[in-house]
Amino acid sequence: MTRRPVVLAALTWLYVVWSLVPVLIAIQFSFNDGRSRSTWQGFSFRWYWGDSGSVASDPSLRLALSNTLQLALLTTLVATPLGVALALGLTRWRGRTSRAANGLMLLPLATPEIVMGSALYLVFTNLYTLIPLGRTAQLLGHVTFSVSYVVIIVRSRLHSIGAEYEAAARDLGATPLQALRTVLLPLLTPAVLAGALIVFASSMDDFVISAFLSTDASSVTVPIKLYSAVRTAPSPALNALATLLLLGSALALVLAWAVLRRRRGVVRGTDRAGGSALREMASIDV
Repeated sequence: MTRRPVVLAALTWLYVVWSLVPVLIAIQFSFNDGRSRSTWQGFSFRWYWGDSGSVASDPSLRLALSNTLQLALLTTLVATPLGVALALGLTRWRGRTSRAANGLMLLPLATPEIVMGSALYLVFTNLYTLIPLGRTAQLLGHVTFSVSYVVIIVRSRLHSIGAEYEAAARDLGATPLQALRTVLLPLLTPAVLAGALIVFASSMDDFVISAFLSTDASSVTVPIKLYSAVRTAPSPALNALATLLLLGSALALVLAWAVLRRRRGVVRGTDRAGGSALREMASIDV
């Protein structure tokens, strides 16, 4: 009989509590009725809306939140299809350089973010001078480090599916594009959605690359706003802004977890789903 790792479980939960307590305290003071960020003065939503310095009333806070959401959405829309295409290509690539190319896709995840941010800044200021710093450069920078998430998740799903269903569809008369659209992509949907949600969450939370590629207040995101304002005398409105950012990131991650959990059921039903698609093709072929 195997003993339960009580000590390891206790250390894990202590670490989780230690990490979450400061975050929960910051969230608590976003609902403070007074201006203090250290003394509780009652419960209120004044720093979310209603007060002149609230998130809803402060144009700079609204702009930072809008920039963050737009940048995260655009990054997701660009990085997701690009990552799916790269995953399909890298899975089918057979050759001496395929391993190097697969390892290169992991480089953005293994590179320290400060190195990635400074490198992108030098590239845009010295090489790609036609691309100005600001929203466009931030978008390209976020896509650069986000596309690897989609590639890794989709590739793992491709390996679990195998090549049998696509080959069977081709044997039944489907073109490569038809086999990809009617058989492979439906089976990849949970992985694609999970990758997109993770890209959205990581883009919302990014600070280093956004700060390096930002120019002025028009391209300031929530992490940059929090960093620049916390050194002065901030109000609990910053806590409210951080809470909204945390809520958006947590929601995206929870949705990604739900999609990945649903993926297990899709894996179990792969034979049924793939078989029905192939039977449909067979009936059309007949």
